[in-house]
Amino acid sequence: MLLTFEVIAEALRERICSGELMPGDALPTQAVLMAEFGASSLSVQKAMALLKRDGYAISHPGKGAFVAQPDIGTDEDRGSPDTGNTPVGGTAARVEALELALAETLDQLTALRARVDALEAGGTERDR
Repeated sequence: MLLTFEVIAEALRERICSGELMPGDALPTQAVLMAEFGASSLSVQKAMALLKRDGYAISHPGKGAFVAQPDIGTDEDRGSPDTGNTPVGGTAARVEALELALAETLDQLTALRARVDALEAGGTERDR
């Protein structure tokens, strides 16, 4: 059984692959997806992160999320027998998703380092 964020991501993938949503089209807003799927904002955010990671979507700060443009002329695209399952998003969408994941990881590492420093200094995390 799929989790809510996976259901949302799969539904949007189907809309993209069917042509209902075309490259460059705006994806539904978080509020619209929350209402449509009866989901929390966290579930919608996870679904969008999944779509970005897989190359189906790209974000434009201050404007929203959009269907990613396909990579044209790459070796992956040529002669692929299952092009229906190939993400439409290109390298830019994948790079953006990786950068976001890296930034989140860096934030977690920074917080962890601060906790370790506090413990090594003889204090507790609550002392900070």
